[in-house]
Formats: sequence, structure tokens, C-alpha cells
Amino acid sequence: MNPWTWLLSILGGILSFFYDVIPEYGIAIILLTLLVGLALFPLTYKQTKSMKGMQEIQPEVKKLQKELKGNREELNKQLMALYQERGVSPAAGCLPLLVQMPIWFALYRVLWRGDGLPVDSALKTVIDAANHAMYQVNDAGVLTTALQPGVDIHGSQFSHVTFLGMNLLVRPGSAVDLGNILHSLPYILLIAVIVVAGFYQQVQTTRKRNDNDDQNNQAQTMQRAMRIMPVVFGFISWNFVSGLGLYFATSNAFRVAQQAVILRTAARDEGEGMERTSRSPDEPSGPPPSSGPSKNASKKRNRKRRK
Repeated sequence: MNPWTWLLSILGGILSFFYDVIPEYGIAIILLTLLVGLALFPLTYKQTKSMKGMQEIQPEVKKLQKELKGNREELNKQLMALYQERGVSPAAGCLPLLVQMPIWFALYRVLWRGDGLPVDSALKTVIDAANHAMYQVNDAGVLTTALQPGVDIHGSQFSHVTFLGMNLLVRPGSAVDLGNILHSLPYILLIAVIVVAGFYQQVQTTRKRNDNDDQNNQAQTMQRAMRIMPVVFGFISWNFVSGLGLYFATSNAFRVAQQAVILRTAARDEGEGMERTSRSPDEPSGPPPSSGPSKNASKKRNRKRRK
């Protein structure tokens, strides 16, 4: 079995398992997304820490830029040495995206055509029946992206692949009809969630950074690439099946939650570290000793005098 077929089988098997547990196609996709997010958490953690570290070393970066303003080659050399010393990288933000790219391509095949699903699974039966009712088939017996003429993609016969008012086997670009805003709104909201959550991921890790700060060419290039990614995902989701869009929306929302936890934990650890550093080594950790006699001792002396 080649790696591509293996990946299809793994994703299809997991998706089918979740559908057997909870026979709701959208819920199965969400559970699969969360599982993938948990599996990629080490990369997310490394990405978030690295991007936060990039913010923290900006004063040193600006100092090097000022000192080596006329020597671009030496500046880049010193910056790379600084990145290596602090364990950060301008390219770290793209690492989780690169790792997930094969998963996205495989999921498109799984979520649209049912590739990789066990042949005797309930989900395979549901998707095949819905696809043959909606899409045209070419001379080779392969589904095309053209919908059957006059088919109602929101009909009751497609209830097994409908989630939150969306038929997850059709493209939002094909489903949106401004003349029917009721059926179009869920698809429009899906694209909006994907784009907004994607932008907010960037805000989480760059909110303290001054965009006017000079940075080296590599860092600037990576930042520009990360800023346009939400728009790219919105475009992809518009032109691919809504099931893949649901994966992107859930993944972005889950990533926002993961980054919030990572950043909050890092800020708390940083605060505790500064508190320990600011405390004198000879300073006792408990309450300060009393400088005078205790109340009980004074009372005993008063009793003796009265006697």
C-alpha cells in the first residue's frame, strides 16, 4: 500500500468510525478535525512559542539592524545566529500548514467521493447514494463536479449529508444563490468563520508586534505569507465541498483555543519567573519575623505585676 492510499484509508476509517458512533456526518467531520488537531499539537505548540519568541527578541533584532545597517550579509548572519540561540525561526509559522497539506488533499477525496472509506461502512453507502443523486457521471463512470440539472441539493433525500443547513457534499460556490438567502446563509457564514478565525490566529501571536518595525527579509516574507493564508483558505473552501470547509472552520477555531492556552500558560510562567528573579536570595519566603514582643508575653508580664 503506497503512502497516499494508506493516508486515505486512515482518514476514511476514522471518519467512518465516528459516523458509526454518532450517525451525523457533520459531527463526524468535527470529531476527525479535533483528533487531527490534538495529534498536531506539538507542532502548534512549537509554532506559537517560536512566534512569541520572535516578538521578544525584536529589541535585539533592531539593535543589530542599527549596528549593521550597511552590511546586509553580516546582518543576516548575526540574525540567524540570534534565532538559533533563542530557538526561534521566522518560518515556524508555516510548519503546521506544510504538514497538513497532504491531509487536506486526502480529506477532499474522502469527504467528496468517499475514497478511503470502508466499502461496507454505513457512511460509504450514504455518500455514494447522495453523490449519484446529485452529480453527473462521465463515460468512465467517474463523478464530475457538475450537479445534475434541477436537483434540489437541500432535499430530504440528502438529510444524511446535511449539517447546520448545509449539504456537505456540494461546493459553497454552487450552493449559494442570492435569490434564496435562507439556504445560502449557512455557506456564507462558513466561509466567514474560516477567514475571521484564520485572521484572529495571526492577531493572537502578533498583537504586541509593531508592524512598522524593520525586520529582515525572511521574517517579512513569512509574515506576508501568513497574513494572506486566511483569504487563500476562504477561496479554497468556496470552491471545494462544504465538508472540507467545515474541517477548516473547526480547525481554525480549535487552533485559536490552543494558542490562547499556550500563550496564557507562557505568560503565567514568565510572570512567576520574573517574581522569583526579583526576590533576593537571602530574603525568606515566609512572613517577616516579629520585631517586638508578642501580645501573649506582654499579658503575662502584666499579670505578674498585679500579683
